[in-house]
Amino acid sequence: MTFRTIIEPFRIKVVEPIRLTTQAEREAILCDAHYNLFLVRADDVIIDLLTDSGTSAMSSEQWAGVMRGDESYAGSRSYYFFEETVREIFGFRHVIPVHQGRAAERILFSLVCKPGCVIPNNTHFDTTRANIEYLGGRAVDLPCPELSDTATPHPFKGNMDTDALERLIAEVGAENIPLVMMTLTNNSGGGQPASMANIRAVSQICRKHGIPFYIDACRFAENAYFIKHREPGYADKTPLEIAREMFSYADGCTMSAKKDGLANIGGFLCTNDDALAQQERELLILTEGFPTYGGLAGRDLEAMAIGLREVLDEHYLQYRIRSTSYLGEHIAREGVPIVQPPGGHAIYIDAGRMLPHIPPLQYPGQSVVVELYRLGGVRSCEIGSVMFAQRDAETGAEQPAPRELVRLAIPRRVYTQSHVDYVVEVILEVYRRREQLRGYRITWQTPFLRHFSCHFEPL
Repeated sequence: MTFRTIIEPFRIKVVEPIRLTTQAEREAILCDAHYNLFLVRADDVIIDLLTDSGTSAMSSEQWAGVMRGDESYAGSRSYYFFEETVREIFGFRHVIPVHQGRAAERILFSLVCKPGCVIPNNTHFDTTRANIEYLGGRAVDLPCPELSDTATPHPFKGNMDTDALERLIAEVGAENIPLVMMTLTNNSGGGQPASMANIRAVSQICRKHGIPFYIDACRFAENAYFIKHREPGYADKTPLEIAREMFSYADGCTMSAKKDGLANIGGFLCTNDDALAQQERELLILTEGFPTYGGLAGRDLEAMAIGLREVLDEHYLQYRIRSTSYLGEHIAREGVPIVQPPGGHAIYIDAGRMLPHIPPLQYPGQSVVVELYRLGGVRSCEIGSVMFAQRDAETGAEQPAPRELVRLAIPRRVYTQSHVDYVVEVILEVYRRREQLRGYRITWQTPFLRHFSCHFEPL
């Protein structure tokens, strides 16, 4: 017999207390943090939905792996267990551990990205874009047309626009594109998955033009689960089988295991290119560590390998996707505009539609982020013009991002349904007060990745 209620497929063994701040305390905290939630101490947050990166609760088996970790400098047993696991799932010849995903991006792009090069993606996330632009490259987003309408459901809004990819290759020349990348799931686009058909089509275009194809694999298991349930022909396949097919179309990948690795730290870089792998290992030794630890402790390699196996469990994935959509469905039912359908790792509020009276360059997303914390102690993340505004090449004027979103990223295996119900209440209270909200201006910022540290003041 099948029951409607989908329960967490785990029991809670250890708990961590939450400090319940008052609204008056949070107003003072916001002022001290210059209204940037990245600058707020975690102890001052009630429900932390800033990111799902590195915030997972590890399993008992992962903690047991921590105790088994081999801390040998070279040739660690934990490394070979990790390497075997990655090869089994991802299928690439060379597996290079790093301390997190952006380290993999930095090593890869340092070797392939030259000034003036162009790197397409379905949608680049913040560190990917920054690593490319820091080296003088141009990061080009080629999302599918369906992504532009946040309100209309489409099963695979994370797809890349293959016609636009062909046009870009014809415009700039294949020789100026060192690789094409796809982010799975599409984080900046609302945590939306890409279909297997689209991944295959992008791969075929790359092979036709002799361009390497890479996957940003941060949330590969969630993408595989969406393919299983939304794409014809995959209902009877396991998430592992689907993941293997996804990566069979690629020449390499970057991975932050702090997401679908269920680990608190770690990542890796994979490739099938022998010569490139040798260069990557040389750079790894220079900046991260010996190739069999890559800036990580053996215990971290163990936890990461175990997490990569656990994340493909269908019961876990069913709970994961359903718990995220539960939040989205409850707030959308009351009129809160979100990216539809709900994403895999997060719900994205469309702040541009929610606060039409606040212009994009007065940062409506930041206004929502601040109010969620002020009223309820819920920390979230702006994914709009604070994070992704561009400068006009001729005038230097700031150009708004395509969408003004607020991401509510759900940590894995951390919060219960009552926590989510509380978040629903806070969001709905902010929504009721939406006409009273005002914009913000930036008073200080850095040249790259400004959202992590910039200062705001209310208008």
